[in-house]
Amino acid sequence: MKYKNIPDQNGYFGDFGGCFVSETLMPAIEELKETFVKMRKDKKFQNELKSYLKNYVGRPTPLYFAEKLSKKFQFKLYLKREDLCHTGAHKINNALAQVLLAKKMGKTRVIAETGAGQHGVATATAASLLGLKCRVYMGTEDMRRQSLNVFRMQLLGTEVIGIDSGSKTLKDAINEAFRDWVTHVKDTHYVLGTAFGAHPYPYMVREFMSVIGTEAYKQIKKAEKRLPDAVIACVGGGSNAIGIFSSFIKDKKVRLIGVEAGGKGIESGLHAARFAGGRVGVFQGTKSYLLQDENGQALTTHSVSAGLDYASVGPEHSFLREIKRASYSYATDEEALNGFSTLAKEEGIIPALESSHAVGYLISHAEEFKNQLIILNLSGRGDKDVIQVKEIMENMQ
Repeated sequence: MKYKNIPDQNGYFGDFGGCFVSETLMPAIEELKETFVKMRKDKKFQNELKSYLKNYVGRPTPLYFAEKLSKKFQFKLYLKREDLCHTGAHKINNALAQVLLAKKMGKTRVIAETGAGQHGVATATAASLLGLKCRVYMGTEDMRRQSLNVFRMQLLGTEVIGIDSGSKTLKDAINEAFRDWVTHVKDTHYVLGTAFGAHPYPYMVREFMSVIGTEAYKQIKKAEKRLPDAVIACVGGGSNAIGIFSSFIKDKKVRLIGVEAGGKGIESGLHAARFAGGRVGVFQGTKSYLLQDENGQALTTHSVSAGLDYASVGPEHSFLREIKRASYSYATDEEALNGFSTLAKEEGIIPALESSHAVGYLISHAEEFKNQLIILNLSGRGDKDVIQVKEIMENMQ
């Protein structure tokens, strides 16, 4: 099966995707789809978005040659520095675009879910900039792990609602955001934070994140006069990964590698590696790989990273895996912490725990990548994770 860069009319990438929402939400979904298609071709909207990305977000982000890590592990590594975006992660690319889209639709309010807090901060930032009211839903366990980001959102004028049900993490926050949207559908847009959910979200988020890949493609050609042997990115829902993969998919000699959260180890059952331990199911609006029990109920997941602690994965990633265009592995909590500390010590860059999974995977598989040219998408910075990592390391002593 060949890869097509747009889903079919029903929102499917091959067998994955679709639109599974209540009838109440269908008018809002259709309005969103029509507005997105229209704005993709609207020069005024595109120029406004490009201006914000350049002058507010700080794009293009650098492609940085990690000289010390490269020398230590005998590969040639470039980091796509999404950690240098305003608010500290790639999330602002999508959040700003969606809030701008909401304003074009005449909405006065936006809602969002967040795990690690970065999407919540990005949405709160965009709402503040563009003058819309904002509410963010967040599991109380994630609020505990990411208290700094909770305060950042509140400083930006956003109401943060803690969710104390279920696993108290991202899955439960998304459920509450959907409930809010159903009851406020006329004046509210749901800024979904990853390449997941009902069509057109996976496609739309991929398009808004594709700026990462567009830049990286040009930057590596300029720096090395060739394409990389591999592009590596962490995968929760999959927005940063699909964003950088998008420009390299057509070049089949470039390996695309997504790194999931292996938690305490696949054998322990305490992980969030959907491809390693899940099977296909329908969850929160879309059909994709899902960690589920024998009755089809989503399982509780675990990761040291709040942003990767999710039971399912974006449908386009499932499709890329099925057609063997991308491969997906995982890094354990221990490997992620090693990636976190190694990048800090060797390059003076403290990465987000999400990105640390990709770094940790690369270090653990360094022999496989010996003498190869690699781009790793550094999706966010680790300011938000420093206290949590400090506590973990103190408890390990």
